[in-house]
Amino acid sequence: MFTGLVEGLGQVTAINKEPGGVRIVLTPPDFFLSDGVENVPSAQCGDSIAINGCCLTVVSLERGNWSFQAGQETLSKTNLGAFRSGDLVNLERSLPVNGRLGGHFVQGHVDGVGTVDQLDRDADWVTMGFRVASELAELMVPKGSVAVDGVSLTVVTVERERFTVALIPHTLSVTTLGQRAIGQTVNIETDILGKYARRFLVGLS
Repeated sequence: MFTGLVEGLGQVTAINKEPGGVRIVLTPPDFFLSDGVENVPSAQCGDSIAINGCCLTVVSLERGNWSFQAGQETLSKTNLGAFRSGDLVNLERSLPVNGRLGGHFVQGHVDGVGTVDQLDRDADWVTMGFRVASELAELMVPKGSVAVDGVSLTVVTVERERFTVALIPHTLSVTTLGQRAIGQTVNIETDILGKYARRFLVGLS
């Protein structure tokens, strides 16, 4: 479980093809490499890390780099397959039981990708719009929560196949959203509460 509050930016150092998927190697921020105690890493093999909002498992830690494996299902539902060496990515470690929930409940289970189709700047603020599949837009409501590339955001407007958010200067400066351009893709995870409510109302049909 995550909160959608990005802890830092990592940099992709390698994308290696493997049978059934790819291995993603990245360098996390320096402060991710220690919990403040000498020789005590802040992550271990088997830990869950959200990369652009997609929950992946640490499979190795070597020379300051973290490695993850992503299968075809993950690659088909996210923008991870478009990663290139040098790309910056949003990182968040899983929420500890005694942690503060400052964003919203984010599972790290990406529902699909959206495409940036609006960037309206007003001083240091940005209104950003995304085109998404209608089945994703149906799970959103104005003032509700959505995770975009792992960032917990408040929905401003919702249409049949798109939605908008308002990004404050801080979010733009500490996440990859400040670097997004028209036409680029982002990972979308809708609010889990909306998914269960819709399932209950629609039933199994």
